[in-house]
Amino acid sequence: MNILLLIYNQKQYPMNNRKLILYIACSLDGYIAKPNDDLSFLNSVQKEGEDYGYSSFISTIDTVIIGRKTYDWVINQGIEFPHADKESYIITRTTKEKEGNLTFYNGNLPDLVKKLKSKNGKNIFCDGGAEIVHELLKEKLLDEIIISIIPILVGDGIRLFKSDRPEQELTLLSSKNYDSGLVQLHYKIKTA
Repeated sequence: MNILLLIYNQKQYPMNNRKLILYIACSLDGYIAKPNDDLSFLNSVQKEGEDYGYSSFISTIDTVIIGRKTYDWVINQGIEFPHADKESYIITRTTKEKEGNLTFYNGNLPDLVKKLKSKNGKNIFCDGGAEIVHELLKEKLLDEIIISIIPILVGDGIRLFKSDRPEQELTLLSSKNYDSGLVQLHYKIKTA
């Protein structure tokens, strides 16, 4: 292929720049849930008319990756899956048929992420849980982290960040504090 054709193709079909972004909340002591998957502490910062930038963030994504436990918790609350309008991958160990935009994926997570990043589209939202976050950090596949710190020390439960993963440096892109006491930090993960 000659160089002019290559340049033309790159202008017409630019390389994708999709990012995988973790958008999550945790207690000040680093828990995403109390024992027995209790998320009630999140209610302490609910305030009418305040979504902590969620609507703005969700408009930048078209694909969701979520763990099966997190997905099941949402469904067991008696609410409809909030990302049913997006291409969604529920990471599971069991086989289940696709339902609309929901794919129950039991393959290799790093392979899925690399495939999704290679496709054109908006950013990819990692909606938890802790096992998925751990694997993505171990494989250095997350690009950004938006973490909302809830002003509570819950003492025990499911930790957001597990041990046994490589050290990764972050660059702070923004921080915002809210009247409720919630502090939201947005980081870019530095690449080597």
